[in-house]
Amino acid sequence: MPEPLRIAQVTPYAWEVRHEVNVLVDRVASELRARGHEVAIVAPSRDGDRVRRSRELIRAGGDPGEGEVLAVGEVLAELPGASRRRPGLPVDVTRTVEELLTQDRFDIVHVHEPFAPSVSSAALRHSRALNVGTFHAPAQRVLSTQLARKVVDRVFGRLDARLASYQATADLMARHFPAPYEVVLPGADPVERRDRPQDGRVRIVFVDEEERPALRLFLRALRGLDPGLAWDATVVTARGPSSSTPLRADLRERVRFVAPSGHDEIADADVVVAASDGALPAPGVVVRALAAGAVPVCSSLAVYEELLAEGERGLLFAAGEALTLTDRLDRVVRDERLRTELAEAAAPFRALLRWDRVAADYEAVYQRLVARRHPVDGDPQLRAKVARRRRIDVDLHMHTDHSWDCATPVEHLLATARDQGLGAIAVTDHNEVSGAFEAAEKAAEYGVKVIVGEEVKTARQGEVIGLFLSEKIPRGLTLQETVAEIKRQGGVVYVPHPFDRMHAVPDYEHLLDIIDDIDAIEIYNPRVAIGAFNEEAERFAAKYRILAGAGSDAHVAAGLGSVRVRMPDFDGPEEFLAALREAEILTKPSSLLYVQALKFLETKATPPAARRAVRRRRVRRASRKA
Repeated sequence: MPEPLRIAQVTPYAWEVRHEVNVLVDRVASELRARGHEVAIVAPSRDGDRVRRSRELIRAGGDPGEGEVLAVGEVLAELPGASRRRPGLPVDVTRTVEELLTQDRFDIVHVHEPFAPSVSSAALRHSRALNVGTFHAPAQRVLSTQLARKVVDRVFGRLDARLASYQATADLMARHFPAPYEVVLPGADPVERRDRPQDGRVRIVFVDEEERPALRLFLRALRGLDPGLAWDATVVTARGPSSSTPLRADLRERVRFVAPSGHDEIADADVVVAASDGALPAPGVVVRALAAGAVPVCSSLAVYEELLAEGERGLLFAAGEALTLTDRLDRVVRDERLRTELAEAAAPFRALLRWDRVAADYEAVYQRLVARRHPVDGDPQLRAKVARRRRIDVDLHMHTDHSWDCATPVEHLLATARDQGLGAIAVTDHNEVSGAFEAAEKAAEYGVKVIVGEEVKTARQGEVIGLFLSEKIPRGLTLQETVAEIKRQGGVVYVPHPFDRMHAVPDYEHLLDIIDDIDAIEIYNPRVAIGAFNEEAERFAAKYRILAGAGSDAHVAAGLGSVRVRMPDFDGPEEFLAALREAEILTKPSSLLYVQALKFLETKATPPAARRAVRRRRVRRASRKA
């Protein structure tokens, strides 16, 4: 049996709106609960009382009842950000989402259409869980994100798995936001047809979920049909008939406009028309038509061609061409045999549109992600052994004058570490281990334990630190090759400042490629200029249960010990990792501007001869203190 999971299904659409994403979230949540998982639906709402109840429940840390929705805020627009009066997500909604998702109550946060500003994008920004994102039919949304491309890339970068409802959607997203996308076809509710008059008339249905020009095109196409054909048409729309496309008197008797209601008109259709010209396709309408056994007549867009198997399950016409649509409608209305053949060809596809199949596909993705989380406890015997030892303060990231960008002599570093009360330090010079070896040789004189490390620059995937090394690792290898070399030496893979975009850092996807081999992540680095980067590292470590570390990244001695890892004493890499499970990270206020200015003065602004003189004086002082 799969491991029971705590899952949040997040939709950006007001829960009272019968949007196809809301229908999917509701049905899938029910199926996942039937499989033994705890599922909470998170959505905006138009119901103020529901929002107040949900917020009280979130503050109390309670769990919603089965079928209950966590309404995180009121929205007025049907689409996130659609109202000109409210271009961004309200602050109270964002805070409620943050409060909910920082309680560590979920294993999986599954966000649907996480385009900003929306509840889905806010959930992705604040989630500390494994994140799955599903993109449904976002053609217009993709185009609208290009002005804020860097921000969107950063938000999407928090996704641990990317899904698409259709291959056409996956292709579109991969073109604009390159990454692997897995296609999980949405489901559809079983259809029960009502009794209809046996008058031989073909019923055509158009559901106005597309752009307005599609409705005008449909009505123009109807005007071209032979008046002698037996058909009638229903337009499901909340906007009423188009005044720019008047109907002939005889068509007014055949075409009726109805508002959306609890009954899906597609259930009684023989033919369903989807006439989008590309801006807002409505593939959900086509899926429902196929599930109902109706014949779709669709414009030749990629997503419609995919659903109709290039015309095997329905008829296609050139987008925007009313005469071609008239021709296709004429054929399908006249030819009952054609309608039967197309409906029969779609029968195998209808078998795929079960909600239990969708839930099973989602569950497989969730379990695959959960399997990549690191073990929580480690070796219990080793943990018990190190837990009895005295605790020491450790700084896991620093540099000496063996680094090209540092002027701190090894002796001065060791003396400062001793004076700061540090029990152990990791010397991690850039692409060099000679400083760490020198420090290890002299460590006993200063009463400070030294971990031999190296901060290695990979070819194109940022930097990674190896701890407990015995040899220098050359720069310029791939991230995977660098990690393999650290492991070959029996070392510890430690990822520094992983999300600090001021440094050379691996992309999120590159981290996922080596997730199984990462031993620890630096979740706090005082030299990171933007605190959100440290917070992002902390979230990443939490979601994958990776051991958390911290280091001063000191390039000047004054920065040493600005953050400390208080942990049991250790001997060797295995005991180090066991001790890190018992650690707490202690920070103290420090001035980034001050230490950066010192670094500049010691490396860039001081002539080489003067630097050598300073180094000799520091060495003499450190030797006298030792």
